[in-house]
Amino acid sequence: MLLAEADRCKERGELGAFLRRKRIYSSMLSSWRKQLGAADSAALAPQKRGPKPDASARQIKHLNRDNARLRLKLERAELIIDAQKKLCVALGLPTADETSEDE
Repeated sequence: MLLAEADRCKERGELGAFLRRKRIYSSMLSSWRKQLGAADSAALAPQKRGPKPDASARQIKHLNRDNARLRLKLERAELIIDAQKKLCVALGLPTADETSEDE
């Protein structure tokens, strides 16, 4: 690993020779060190306990909620349609069922 090799360069000018030989910049070393430190801290961070959330269970829950919402919407639409039919009958207007039979 390049970082380990660079850390072993203790003598004067040895690090510069190493960087030239590997054709890398010192800024690349510092960037890699930061990334390595971030990865180490992320790996050592406390993990959530318990079972992992199941994506398919979440999707099923979402679909069931949508299904319930759409059923309620359908019930409301059917109530409105029934009320409109009753109003047409009360006013003596033709309903959609009667007009489709005429055709």
